[in-house]
Amino acid sequence: MSNLRGNLQSISLMDVVQLLHVNRKTGKLYVINGKQTGTLYILNGDVVHAETAQTAGESAAFEVLEWDKGEFEFATAKFKVPTSIRRSFQDLLMESARTADSRKRYRSIFPNLHAVPWPIQKEPHLTQGLKLSAEDRKVLPSLDGFRDFTEVMAVSSMSEISVLQTCLALKEAGRLQVIEPSITVSAISLKGGFFRKADHVELSKTVESVWKMMGPYRLGVIRNVRIIWPDGPAVEPVQFISGGNDQSLCVPKELMQAWKLPEGTFVSVRPAP
Repeated sequence: MSNLRGNLQSISLMDVVQLLHVNRKTGKLYVINGKQTGTLYILNGDVVHAETAQTAGESAAFEVLEWDKGEFEFATAKFKVPTSIRRSFQDLLMESARTADSRKRYRSIFPNLHAVPWPIQKEPHLTQGLKLSAEDRKVLPSLDGFRDFTEVMAVSSMSEISVLQTCLALKEAGRLQVIEPSITVSAISLKGGFFRKADHVELSKTVESVWKMMGPYRLGVIRNVRIIWPDGPAVEPVQFISGGNDQSLCVPKELMQAWKLPEGTFVSVRPAP
């Protein structure tokens, strides 16, 4: 049963949560911020769990509580979730404010979360002499020069703050670079043939040469690409063709049909492992 809803431009989420706390409400607070969604689970006025598409627990609560645009709806309901948040209500709000300040600082340094963090050294030299916590070190295996910041967060199950904090420590030590390999191209159907199997996508050799000038891709062979299309990402084998159109990605008709991708749709592409 929904008994409270509104727009975050009319009332802040902090005020909504405090209202629910004062009235000792139990239920789910759903929040929509553009394409982002989050849920705060409230038991007797206290936030005991939170979830977003990428994370859960305290980090999810901090992220949602920062949103200042979108809509919210509170539904009185019983729920079964882990108690991932054990802070007092006031402590949660204070830590949320502190986290928001940290996030703004890191975002000013790393404004594009779809850029790719690339460690230019390997262990043990990568972290030698750096004071990284055990939590920060959990981020390191996901820094492969292919994943962007958002993917590092998802794969490592670490919060945005932890990922950006770790990357900043490496960057300030001169051991990490941030690259932006993504290009936007138009998807067109790959014309098959007897000697041309439709088991890959195709890009021009010019695109390959641009990527090969970037650190992590210089020495290896680029065998796959990550394609970000309107309904989500996909990783596909790639071949680079001489004389190909630099502005196009040739996709097998079967994939175009499976993805329901109209001819000429713009997609984002970058190297994948």
